[in-house]
Amino acid sequence: MTILATPVVTVVDGDAGVRKALVSLIRSAGWMARAFASAREFLACPRTLIPGCLVVDVALPDLDGLELQRRIADRVEMPIIFTARIFDVSTTVRAMKAGAFEFMTKPFRNAAMLSAIRAGIEHSHVALSREADLLSLHERFESLSCRERQVMALVVQGRMNKVIAAELGISEITVKAHRGKLMLKMRTRSLAELVIVATRLAYTNASINTNVQSPLIASVHTVCPS
Repeated sequence: MTILATPVVTVVDGDAGVRKALVSLIRSAGWMARAFASAREFLACPRTLIPGCLVVDVALPDLDGLELQRRIADRVEMPIIFTARIFDVSTTVRAMKAGAFEFMTKPFRNAAMLSAIRAGIEHSHVALSREADLLSLHERFESLSCRERQVMALVVQGRMNKVIAAELGISEITVKAHRGKLMLKMRTRSLAELVIVATRLAYTNASINTNVQSPLIASVHTVCPS
């Protein structure tokens, strides 16, 4: 995943005057800006993995800001700064629970908005870097053979080589060979590092769907070619 250098700040607001003012403010700070009059216009554009944030009015003309937030919940690279004339308690609570980054009451001060956007961009950079690391981690795991995945799953459970050999029906020497290869492929130098990697694999899978078993754990029960 390549993270582009110049952040893009996206404005979604039904008021043309507000859009124009925000775009001008954003560009004055050296960031790229794009603006949409409605949530549907924004959603029609392809997703791009670029650091930035979204400045969105709660009261949009089609889908409201909270519905837009729900529809892009998976876009970790785009923290949301909500704007509104008045924030009622119910809207604020719902937005916060869904992960809203900041709230700005209209009319807002330029300095305050720039500060919020700057913080949002920093958050976006961190999220994208973490996402890139996790993608690399999953690619390394996918490179393991069926047997290497089985050995890895049992190694991180603290099983000794001879116990793993007995459970998988292979020799202890073969276990050691698989263990060496998987450590190399996973880019880990110790059991402690391998356990951390395995924990991240299990966590990211569970965070996507709590009803799906970790692929690492499931690999123990897979029938591998002999």
